[in-house]
Amino acid sequence: MKTTRRNFLKSTSAVAAAAPFILPSRIWSADVKPNDRITMGFIGMGKQNQYLLHHFMNLKGTQAVAVCDVDTTRRQDARKRVEGFYADKNDAASFKGCEDYNDYQKLLARDDIDAVCIATPDHWHALMTIDAAKAKKDIYCEKPLCQSIREARRMVNAVRFNKRVFQTGSMQRSSEEFRVACELVRNGIIGPISRVEVAVGGPAKPCDLPEEEMEPGLDWDRWLGPAPKRPFNSVLSPRGVHNHYPAWRHYREYGGGGVTDWGAHHFDIAQWGLGMDNEGPRRIIPSEKPESGSGVRLVYQNGVEMVHAEGNGVTFYGKDGKVNVNRGQFKFWLGDKLIADNRNQCKQIEQEYLADAKVRLYRSSDHKKDFLDCMRTRTRPNADVEIGARTVTVCHLVNLAYYHNQPMHWNPFREQFMNGKGDKSWLDVEHRAPYTFG
Repeated sequence: MKTTRRNFLKSTSAVAAAAPFILPSRIWSADVKPNDRITMGFIGMGKQNQYLLHHFMNLKGTQAVAVCDVDTTRRQDARKRVEGFYADKNDAASFKGCEDYNDYQKLLARDDIDAVCIATPDHWHALMTIDAAKAKKDIYCEKPLCQSIREARRMVNAVRFNKRVFQTGSMQRSSEEFRVACELVRNGIIGPISRVEVAVGGPAKPCDLPEEEMEPGLDWDRWLGPAPKRPFNSVLSPRGVHNHYPAWRHYREYGGGGVTDWGAHHFDIAQWGLGMDNEGPRRIIPSEKPESGSGVRLVYQNGVEMVHAEGNGVTFYGKDGKVNVNRGQFKFWLGDKLIADNRNQCKQIEQEYLADAKVRLYRSSDHKKDFLDCMRTRTRPNADVEIGARTVTVCHLVNLAYYHNQPMHWNPFREQFMNGKGDKSWLDVEHRAPYTFG
């Protein structure tokens, strides 16, 4: 019988269940044969997926075979990028072409696609992920995970039930400065933590954009999908190929503002540093000045307070020092003494302060490669769907505090409000027919 990648994975899973299964390192370092390649489809071809497409195609052992977008110009441009990439690599022998689709369901229906990369507006993430899991595709999905707490749990359930590998695009977990910062915190180097400041933008607002005349070539109804019906506006979906992040993320129907945009990165790091990847806060306290778009406080069971602050970055405050981290930035104090003020000092800090660390966090230097490696080994990557769900839940709780200006009591295990503090109707968003969960 011809050995395919899927048959290989099934057989290795069976062996692994009976005994330890270890491949020599020379096998993993060898060139991947054409019939062992991971084939990928890309859904939503805006700025972010232009980057992800390029990165994935440059990783050994992958091949892009399909793209999808509701804008004709974007999807045709993406297809030409793929074809041009493989033509330049003289890969005609194994490359059979790239198809472009308006309907992502047609892409998912292909049995020759192993994984999908979803980088659409947030309001589409949950439905596409669940459909992809049912279609037995592994999934790389951009952050924030989705539009509601209930959607997040549906995504986790679908991924687990269908035994899929899922990587949330919270790629700061694959950056050295964030990992070292969190290991300093988790190993008690700065003492017991009392407070964490997460500095990101404010909440979203209801969409109030005026109607514009739409040029042909965009399937506007499909762009809206499960979101409420409304007239076209180019702020939400700029026509054609563009090199910026559209402002749909500022509106509640499609995103969660800075709280879920940058918050999906920085609240994620705060959760990682506190060891709360499978938990969450217990009390949510509204801002004293909600019009400022900052000031919401989250209190954890151990008394640690997480504050939504202005600016950008994460700062952990301990009894014996503090750590501040952002992309390309790393600062570490013991008492009032500044020990490190540059991310280039991370290795030195590891050697000096973490040599005998009891807590070692997941180590990855490439978020996309980590996803592909986990597809091959059928293990969970460093930003698994459960982690993405817990992080976006924190983000949504912060936004709910701004939207309703009420204190909330939260049970992170049951994912329910407690003691009459919070309304269960806040946990989900409406989904417009026919774009609903089947």
